[in-house]
Amino acid sequence: MANLFKQTSTDASSAFDQQLYTNTVELMLAEAKRQGATSAEAGLSVESGLSVNVRLGEVETIEHNRDKIMGATVYFGQHKASASTTDFSPEAIKSTVKAACDIARHTEEDQYAGLADADLMAKDIPDLGLYCHWNLSAEGAIELAQECEAVARNFDQRITNSEGSSVSTHDGYRLYANSHGFSGGYASSRHSLSCTVIGETENGMQRDHWYTVARDPVNLESVTEVGQKAAQHTLDRLDARKIPTCQSPVIFSAEVARGLLGSFLSAINGNNQYRKSSFLLDHIGKQIFPGRFTIDERPHLMGALGSAAFDNEGVATQNRNWIENGVLQGYVLDSYSARRLNMQTTGNAGGVHNLFISNDDKTREDLLKEMGTGLLVTEVMGQGVNIVTGDYSRGASGFWVANGEIQYPVEEITIASTLQEMYQQLVYVGNDVDTRGNLQTGSWLIEKMSVAGS
Repeated sequence: MANLFKQTSTDASSAFDQQLYTNTVELMLAEAKRQGATSAEAGLSVESGLSVNVRLGEVETIEHNRDKIMGATVYFGQHKASASTTDFSPEAIKSTVKAACDIARHTEEDQYAGLADADLMAKDIPDLGLYCHWNLSAEGAIELAQECEAVARNFDQRITNSEGSSVSTHDGYRLYANSHGFSGGYASSRHSLSCTVIGETENGMQRDHWYTVARDPVNLESVTEVGQKAAQHTLDRLDARKIPTCQSPVIFSAEVARGLLGSFLSAINGNNQYRKSSFLLDHIGKQIFPGRFTIDERPHLMGALGSAAFDNEGVATQNRNWIENGVLQGYVLDSYSARRLNMQTTGNAGGVHNLFISNDDKTREDLLKEMGTGLLVTEVMGQGVNIVTGDYSRGASGFWVANGEIQYPVEEITIASTLQEMYQQLVYVGNDVDTRGNLQTGSWLIEKMSVAGS
């Protein structure tokens, strides 16, 4: 079984015709110029992959995908329009560009529209190790998924059912070019394994899951680890209780705390800033978090899920502190929102790349002891986050903690506060960092929140 994870290749040249893609995008830009556009940009994406789902040992789905798309955005002065196609033939390129040009001539002028500034384009595009092809057959994927589910189902007799296990492997190539003369492309891969099972006692049923994801399949957790964690998390939730309404300190487990980082990013996103729809409006230079905390972006980490040498506009990415000593340093900007705010793009068209919050040298168990008595949240539900006002109110489940130790699982509760207060009342961030995404953080201990229960 271990050999399946080692069937890999990092040679993107054999998987993608990079020269053909470059020629295709250049043809699109040349056609835009020929049809009168004052400037243009073009992007191309090619993807292929395999996804397998099994349930109760039987194959439910096998999906092979092979997709491609390219698009052009043209500018006639400050008039802008876009069009796309899945046909890469010269005839399709010409008709796609024509469609964009025809639309642009009738769109309203936008003084902020245009390419990102030429002097901000990425000059060097290093190989960040984002591509590692997994030579996995459908039969091999089925075998992995079946073994993972079997581990979970056989873990304990209280595991009575399964929602299945899945394995996926996907490769892609992205290319972006514009009439500044910038052209950059890179291959990437993403592989994952997940499992969800159901446990049952006389007091009812619970479900939970676990997953692992990586660019290199060698870095995936084993089928045994994923199956065991899925089962154990499910068992931990059995016999959940309600708790009385109270004010309580709250620990957000690492995978849930990631959402609090995401809300922070939304609040400092340039689009929400110029639309005046953020609770952190005009907050540059103001204290957002306690002074011990830093939030920074690291776009050039080798093999990381969020790494990129340039953003969706060709602008060079760079290391950046968004929060320094608790103080907001800037907004997440693309060229359009930057112009609206009379600022410069931060190279974040398309989002941030590998965001981290500084953590304390404390495990989650240490945080439980620091909290003493309170609530550990392991899942949140609903859409109760208002980025305009900062109001936070979400359904939740997790565990009640007393004397620094988990006592029993809890469910059917609502936790509420404001993001402003939650950020200011952040006591500790644990070192149990969840690395399975673009936003990486450990568990958060918040000083106090309202908990609505029975």
